Amino acid sequence: MKFKSRWGAGLLVAFLTLAVASSAAAKVATSSSSIQACALLPDTTSSTRYTLFDAPYLKKAFKAAHISAQVVNAQASTTRQKSQAEGCLAKGAKVLLLDQLTPASGTAITNLAVKHGAKVIDYDRLVVGSKAAYYVSFNNPTVGKLQAKGLIAGLKANGKYSQHPVIAELNGGITDNNAKLFKQGYDSVLKPLYNNGTFKLATAGDQWTDWSATKARTIFDQMLARNGNHIDGVLAANDGLAGAVVSSLQAHSLNPIPLTGQDATPTGVQYILAGWQSGTVYKSVRLEANTAAATAIAILKHKKVKGVNATVSGTKSILLTPIWITKKNYTKLFTDGFLKKSQVCVGQYAKYCK
Repeated sequence: MKFKSRWGAGLLVAFLTLAVASSAAAKVATSSSSIQACALLPDTTSSTRYTLFDAPYLKKAFKAAHISAQVVNAQASTTRQKSQAEGCLAKGAKVLLLDQLTPASGTAITNLAVKHGAKVIDYDRLVVGSKAAYYVSFNNPTVGKLQAKGLIAGLKANGKYSQHPVIAELNGGITDNNAKLFKQGYDSVLKPLYNNGTFKLATAGDQWTDWSATKARTIFDQMLARNGNHIDGVLAANDGLAGAVVSSLQAHSLNPIPLTGQDATPTGVQYILAGWQSGTVYKSVRLEANTAAATAIAILKHKKVKGVNATVSGTKSILLTPIWITKKNYTKLFTDGFLKKSQVCVGQYAKYCK
């Protein structure tokens, strides 16, 4: 009888423990520490910007406004980003700046935040159809148009434009809404040129890379093989992908060709100065970070959000203007404080700098 009694008590304890655990799983646990805002950045691999620019600018903006905030990076893990969001909400965050990794994970995080009474600002990437309160980014189709026009300018400059040049496209991540908008922009310029025969799309020359420079290198090596090393220009969606093209061209002992980029990274600008890359799209991350932080601060202080100039997929949006950077205007990156001359004009690239 004593054995049965202890067995029954054990079952009761186990049942109660399970019930408590289930209840805790259904809601975000509270934390003794407290924050007002949280920025959820996606990774450190798709672009160096998140470490070099976004994180420090966001921290500085919140600190200047005396807003307690946390800025974290998911290191490309949707599970980690969800966990980070839960941690921020547990600390009392009322506004989340979300740069999502996938639409599904972004929607899940947004729903969780809204459920706990927090507002979500889609930062840089829009979670289409979500319950986000605002979207802060650059005009992404315009980014793509700048890239296409930059590629065309490069082809005219080297005399290939009138020779039916063979073009390759290295797109970003197929699940990234921004990548789709960039492509929408550059295809709006390039497709008419493919259709009327002015340009020719390379065989197997329009591919998605998941924003991976490693994958892009493999893809472009294969493109060169499929096209007998005859590719006259490349629409690369960012500087990382452009770098993969440069590496491939150099490995095959081929000359530079018109090549686009994005993010104005130090390496991208170095390739521009050295003649391996035609240009890059400069999106002032300081402006974007400060605008997003200001939006969060206005929400927290119950003030009107300034700068709303569009509605994208039903979300109130603040869309900023990107700039095409070439050899002619790259010093703007220095005067704006986006890059330091010492980051670019070093080693073999020092001789190219003004």
